[in-house]
Amino acid sequence: MLFLVDAMAEKLVRFGVAMEEELLRDFDRVVESRGGTRSEALRDLARAAVIRAQVRRGADAVAALTLVYDHHVRDLTERLTELQHDLGDRVRSTVHVHLDHDHCLEVIVMQGRSDELQGIADRILALRGVKHGGIELYVGGPSHTHGAAHAHAAAHAHTPSHAHSHAPSAKPARSARTTAEKPARRTAPRARKRTT
Repeated sequence: MLFLVDAMAEKLVRFGVAMEEELLRDFDRVVESRGGTRSEALRDLARAAVIRAQVRRGADAVAALTLVYDHHVRDLTERLTELQHDLGDRVRSTVHVHLDHDHCLEVIVMQGRSDELQGIADRILALRGVKHGGIELYVGGPSHTHGAAHAHAAAHAHTPSHAHSHAPSAKPARSARTTAEKPARRTAPRARKRTT
């Protein structure tokens, strides 16, 4: 949130914009549907253009790559796991969700040079069996080296074999606790409530 506060503290500069009347009407409909103003929408468009330019140049970035894939496609799960391990500490975290019997959703959070992250995303999204996906890049984040190894070790967990069932699972049997595991009983007597 700090970067948003800093952006709001910057001096605003007014300037004129000329565009075709029909385009302006269409733009105003978009602005109205978002519930914002022309100025906010133009700032968003300007930021997006600046970020696209920075991505091409290779700025420090954080990326969230989202993909939906068919886990039955031969070797796809293993290739995805291998690619992430090859990336090392550039992969900060992975979230894996079973959508249905055939499909899984995975979100891979990465950090590094924006052009490299875009290239990695392009390679992953081109794999056979990946049905849908996209990448969101935030340029101008913290340095790539700051805490990367720690976050990777703490947050990155998966099973390489991807052996799982999408059938509803039965409740696990309750294990009998040993006396050492049982919570200690209250030894002090409870105070009785007086009635007057």
